[in-house]
Amino acid sequence: MRKIFVVVSALSLAAFALQFVFAAVGAFTKPAGDGAYALHSVTGMAVIPVLTLLTVLFAALAKAPGRLVGLAALPLGLVVVQALLAALANGATDAAGASTPLGLTIAGLHAVNGIVAVHVVVNVLRGARQLARPEPAVTAPVAAREQEPA
Repeated sequence: MRKIFVVVSALSLAAFALQFVFAAVGAFTKPAGDGAYALHSVTGMAVIPVLTLLTVLFAALAKAPGRLVGLAALPLGLVVVQALLAALANGATDAAGASTPLGLTIAGLHAVNGIVAVHVVVNVLRGARQLARPEPAVTAPVAAREQEPA
């Protein structure tokens, strides 16, 4: 289970890394249409939550410490925050639908939250790798020889 925990954590990190690529694809698509951010949206709202739930499941099955299990669950909450920030940024436009300073600031927070999520997932992967390392063999302590007084 511990190796599976490592694999699912690595897949989760890969999905988060791809999120930045998909965001750039959406940002640089010309002309920008409704589908420009489709890959970014699907990955963020479906793939990442599923991988996060699998990561939590395998962390628990691998008997990871409670702190690591909780850390593995944190990206799910950060995804909810991402969705709220995206909705707020889209809603903070002027009457013509153009960006406003407030909307751009909120969009910037969306990016910062994504960076925080990546750092969390990196730490989960580190913890999973550490947990999967083989335990060093425990040797019996060498009995101290009793020395006879001379």
